[in-house]
Amino acid sequence: PGSLCPALGKRSRGELPMLALAKVPIDAGAYRPFNLVLAGRDGAEFVRGDGVALMRWALPPGLSMITAHDPDDPASARVVAHRADFYLAPKPPDWGAWMAALRDDRGPAPVFVPVQGGFGTVCSSLVGWPVQGRAEWLFADARDHGWSRPDLLAQ
Repeated sequence: PGSLCPALGKRSRGELPMLALAKVPIDAGAYRPFNLVLAGRDGAEFVRGDGVALMRWALPPGLSMITAHDPDDPASARVVAHRADFYLAPKPPDWGAWMAALRDDRGPAPVFVPVQGGFGTVCSSLVGWPVQGRAEWLFADARDHGWSRPDLLAQ
């Protein structure tokens, strides 16, 4: 919370996923605070950079909701508002109810999750890692109203 815009002397957090994929050490002090999820067939890990140090902890199997707070944090209005939608929805590969739960067209522009304090999420990802078989990643940009299946997880 409170770290949306660029900061003088800090690198772009947009490069963090590529650094994680390259297994390059991340200097938390080089970035504004961030949350990052690293996942694979053997499990998932939540990584928090607080602007000084990295903290890591394992995510349990099953559903985890990641926002600007800790995973599944009841202090997050988004977790409180949407967690039940995902527990009640059909499980992958039937993503339809999850896609609908993420979408909000009530404002002047489509977003994923309602605008709060002038901020709304304009893109979203759904990632499913089955016990066997290929992982699935669905990505959507709220502006184009569509979900795509990027092929990055095929490797």
